[in-house]
Order: sequence, then C-alpha cells, then structure tokens
Amino acid sequence: MPAHPAEGPAPGRVRVRLDLAYDGTEFSGWARQRDRRTVQGVIEDALGTVLRTAEPMELTVAGRTDAGVHARGQVAHVDLPEALWHTHADKLLRRLAGRLPADVRVHRVGEAPDGFDARFSAVWRRYAYRVSDAPGGVDPLWRSHVLWHDRPLDVAAMNAAAARLVGEHDFAAYCKKRPGATTIRELLELRWERVPAGHDGAGLAVATVRADAFCHNMVRALVGAMLLVGDGHRPVDFPAEVLAGRVRHSAVNVVRPHGLTLEEVGYPADEDLRARARAARTLRTLPPLPC
Repeated sequence: MPAHPAEGPAPGRVRVRLDLAYDGTEFSGWARQRDRRTVQGVIEDALGTVLRTAEPMELTVAGRTDAGVHARGQVAHVDLPEALWHTHADKLLRRLAGRLPADVRVHRVGEAPDGFDARFSAVWRRYAYRVSDAPGGVDPLWRSHVLWHDRPLDVAAMNAAAARLVGEHDFAAYCKKRPGATTIRELLELRWERVPAGHDGAGLAVATVRADAFCHNMVRALVGAMLLVGDGHRPVDFPAEVLAGRVRHSAVNVVRPHGLTLEEVGYPADEDLRARARAARTLRTLPPLPC
C-alpha cells in the first residue's frame, strides 16, 4: 500500500528539499501549464536534464505563486530514486546553476529530514508587498518589483487598519474561492513600514504579511483594501468591515502581482514535521458566531 503523501517518500526513494528564488516577471506562475512558461516546468525540466533521466520530475512546493509574483525564499521537494540521488547529490546544485535560466535559481539542495513535506509541514509563509508613492513614480530599476501608487500613503493609518485583521478569520472577502477549499486562515503578522528608497527621499511603503497559509489573491486583496485607507479614500475600520462581511467588496481591488514577493517559509523542528503535515491536511472550521 503506497505511503500517504504526508508520511514521506515511497520505499527506495529519497525526499530532496530545494530552496529557490525567482523573478516572476516572465513566468505564468508556479504551476506547470501546457504551452506556458512556469517556474515548476522550468525546474522540473532542468532536473530531468541534469539527472539524465526520462522519469518525470514532480515538485511539491510550499506556496503556488501567481503569474508575475516573485520569490526569494520558496521551498519545494522532489522524491528521487535512492541510486539517482546518491549518484548526483554532490554535483546537482552546480549543474542546476549551469542549466537554469537567469530568472530562477536553486540556492540549496539537500536530503530532507524525516517527515518533511514542503507544503504541508510549513507553519507559516511570509510575503512582502512593496509600494512607492513617490510623485515621480517608481525607480526604473525597481519597476518589476514595486507598485506605484499615485497618492501619498499614511503608513500609520494602514497599520491601524492592519491590526484589526490579525488572527484566525474566514478571509472569504479577500479570496478567490475554489471548490472544496476553506478560506479560513490565521493571519500571524500584518504591518507596514517605510524603508529607504534612494534619491526620492520618500521611501517605499512595504507590507509584511505572514500567515499559516494563504488563499488565492489574499495578500493582494488585503493590500488593495489597506491602500484605500492609506490614501484617505476609506476609514481605518473599512478593511475589518469587509472581512466581517465575508463577501467580496466592489471597492477592493486585487493589486497587481509584481509588487509581491514570497520572502520566507517557516517550518517546525524536525521532530514535529510529520505531525504538522498531518494537521495541515485537516479542513478547518470556525466556531459559530454568537446569537
């Protein structure tokens, strides 16, 4: 009987962890698609070439990013035949560097600890969304990674709005729903800060968004709601009111993907990996609202 995916690789195989980064500008997202260039497709094809095998490579990833979204700290795993792994382990990283295009890099490869699952063992994912409100627009060197907002932003107001969203909630109002999938998530951290932005003096407004998991479009919709607060179009309570309504609000735009970067994925201690993977597969519900 085959092992449950949360239980690790099948007998005779080794689970290999890959830590990677990519510029999402020229990719149609992470997931492999026919006739489209995707991160998964490029890496799987490169693995097949450098491992000199016709066996299809099947990567499992911590978070499937959309078209145009970048990653600095993405994590994936692949299960390889033991003999194939031991033959190529010492040279795999360098060979991938020679085969992969310049907009995707695997910067670490190694045998994963027992119980590791890149997707289900993760306890949180951390994204950053970068916005410039400089009157003259975004520095040309950052144009693929920073959104330009044409009105000044009040970071303090956005932080006040953000504080009302942290915690475990049904984020249906900020997600593109998928059949059979829950929209309940625990938002662990949501904050804005100004960071230096070179000669314009204004600095970038950068959102840090960390949660146990994200549903489709969640970060970009949350940013869209908070930008309405930051530029004065909506009051501080507006994003929380949208959240409580549990339905999409026509005023909330899903901002463009190029400002978004997956920065880091967090995992528990090795001895807790298997338990976390099992728990993450359980469909979550919220307690009923009080009458």
